[in-house]
Amino acid sequence: MSQRGETMIWVAQRATAVVLALCVLVHLATIVYAVRGGLTAPEILGRTRGSVAWASFYSIFVIAIAIHGAIGLRGVAAEWLGFRGKAAEFVMAAVGFALAFMGLRAVVAVFG
Repeated sequence: MSQRGETMIWVAQRATAVVLALCVLVHLATIVYAVRGGLTAPEILGRTRGSVAWASFYSIFVIAIAIHGAIGLRGVAAEWLGFRGKAAEFVMAAVGFALAFMGLRAVVAVFG
């Protein structure tokens, strides 16, 4: 991969880390608020079903996870397994798409 491509991957890894940190904070704060309020799982799902705002938030969360995770696995595979080149790029892209697909299916199941 070119130096520019490697730089873009490095930037994407750091940018998704920032997004993930913010999303985790919001997610945990929401959990604490719901639990302290005495809400049950069915009550929480009832409140969130059909919510475009929460679906959008968790979609962003899932996409950031998919990108961040695939890039991280790419680095681990290169370091530990010596898995590099176009085949490694293809496999890691496939992993990213699989993570995004599964995560977005969960978002649709919960909020759709």
